[in-house]
Amino acid sequence: MSSSSVRRTCVGLCVLAWLFGAFVAAGDAGDVRRGDFGAVPAVQFPDVPVPDLPQAPTGFETGKIEPAAAAEPAAVAPATAAFVAPAIDSGGDERSPSAAIVDVAAPALGPAAVNSLPPSGTDGAYRMPLGQSDAVPVGSPPPPAAMPAEPKPAVASPTLSGGAIPARPGLSREALRAALDVFVRGEPAGLARYRLASPVLRKGREAIAAFYKMRGDAPLWVADGQWTAAARNVIERISTAADDGLDLSAYPVPASPGQTEAALARAELALSEAVADYGFQASGGRIEPTEITKLIGERPATADALHVLVEVAIAADPAAVLAAYNPPQPEYAALRLKLAEIRRAQPQVARTRIPYGPPLKVGMRDPRVSLIRARFGLDVAPADPASDDLVYDTVVATAVADFQRANGLPASGVLTRRTIAALSGGDPSALENEIVANMERWRWMPREMGSDRIEVDIPDFKLRVFRADTLIHEARVIVGKPTTPTPIFSNAMQYLTVNPSWYVPQSIIKNEMLPKLADDPDYLTRQGYVVTEIGGQISVRQPPGERNALGHIVFQFPNQYAVYLHDTPTRGLFGSPRRAFSHGCVRVDQPFKLAEIVLDGSSGWTEDRVRAMIGRGERSLYLPQPMPIHIEYFTAFVDDAGKLQVRDDLYGLSKRVQEALGLGG
Repeated sequence: MSSSSVRRTCVGLCVLAWLFGAFVAAGDAGDVRRGDFGAVPAVQFPDVPVPDLPQAPTGFETGKIEPAAAAEPAAVAPATAAFVAPAIDSGGDERSPSAAIVDVAAPALGPAAVNSLPPSGTDGAYRMPLGQSDAVPVGSPPPPAAMPAEPKPAVASPTLSGGAIPARPGLSREALRAALDVFVRGEPAGLARYRLASPVLRKGREAIAAFYKMRGDAPLWVADGQWTAAARNVIERISTAADDGLDLSAYPVPASPGQTEAALARAELALSEAVADYGFQASGGRIEPTEITKLIGERPATADALHVLVEVAIAADPAAVLAAYNPPQPEYAALRLKLAEIRRAQPQVARTRIPYGPPLKVGMRDPRVSLIRARFGLDVAPADPASDDLVYDTVVATAVADFQRANGLPASGVLTRRTIAALSGGDPSALENEIVANMERWRWMPREMGSDRIEVDIPDFKLRVFRADTLIHEARVIVGKPTTPTPIFSNAMQYLTVNPSWYVPQSIIKNEMLPKLADDPDYLTRQGYVVTEIGGQISVRQPPGERNALGHIVFQFPNQYAVYLHDTPTRGLFGSPRRAFSHGCVRVDQPFKLAEIVLDGSSGWTEDRVRAMIGRGERSLYLPQPMPIHIEYFTAFVDDAGKLQVRDDLYGLSKRVQEALGLGG
């Protein structure tokens, strides 16, 4: 070969190398997919450190979940962080990857996200997990001109036929951006949609689009035509949604991403929507509580789509983050385990319903007795010639009494109508529905209830006091009648008043006192009430004393319902098993013992010392610090012995929850 030929050949090779390098520099950095040009290294832009911000988890860009190296504790990112995304002009065309910085108000991260933030890296730069992203840290200079890259020859993998294995389809930013445009407009994402409370429609989808804008429209769940490790991690968690009392069909995700770019884009968005939906519903978004009853306090805020996706994206264990959106209380966890236990024991078998009839006592003969024996697994005693399958004997009565005791019914051993209802409601499907409805109501409770707290369970007619999450006191209570129900809410007890006056609510004056005054004008005076008129409105006050409706002591936690705990002069009602007699307030047994407990020995206030104040004038005593109080409505719970306890649905709220969830009631 002549020298001129050699020179022309070298020049040609240099030009080709320069053109190839320029092409790589002009394209999306790191967005060259396998199978397009072989294994071409991505152009790396230098990072400019941003102080005091944590770095993204190592390996997340490639779909791997790897623990970050140990480091000094990182400062939590501020509420507003700057994320870099490709600039989009008014026509929607992408400009230079480093040309724009988009300031996005980052959602407030919950405990799961804060605890999972990675430690600072060597450069201190914070990045959203961008997959194969071209985003660069805030303050980075323009990328340098790319050096010509030497393309490596593609290596063909052998197949049985001797040909090369075709590359899996990739998901480009352009394809995902196009799918997002359709997605946000509300057109179907290509999968069946099912939603109980529409958590991610227009607003939610816009939040999902904002999440991808933060990422420069880079996919999170799909890489090289397959689910990433993070995707498989969250899909596995979502597949157990039924164990959480949620509906698995609400989170449709394809088994595989698909074989075309359009299918991959739909799968990517479907999984993001499923993740956002799960977080929303697990945090209490399936039902609006005020649609069940107006007498219910504000529920905790539900998780929005952007919040959920950001927390999951930065997590080393995305599945654990999703699980954490469910209630954290041990009572919820106990119901979850009981639900699984019932489903394992009799997944398809429903128990025979026992017909109603007259009450059964020992010695009575009735066809229903054979059903009761079968229900408890009781056999006729072979040694007793007088034993009869249809006779209600002491063995059957003892089993019934044990069941009544476990279910909060009078343990008389007599087969009453209420006992039959409880027995018939004990079939697996009905119990599952009851448990799921109660798990749902736990989603409406504050996630932090206080280690020192008071809980009043309306259907159980019980008050319980906890110190350091340990039960230290339990007492019977009287709650509101179904016509004047006790409201459900959380608050903080601040003080108690000994020898209180009772200012009669206007509803009682109007509905109860005025009709009696029409028949007997001296009724209020004779009963010891003091009547005054202020601005044309009658005010009725009952002074302290033995007949005072509040008794000798009242526990105050100011609230919109004007409800409180108090003593009562009609103490005989505590002996009733179904203690629903009040106008909405909660009457407490052993009120002076409760006073000693909540005062916590402050200034030596014992039960006897507080009781000694009776008749010595009205006086208020403040708690050392406000104590959380939760007035709850749970018809199913697991006791300390691990047994499922079921209570009557006093106000019909459990039935309404089941209907709202589509459980059939």
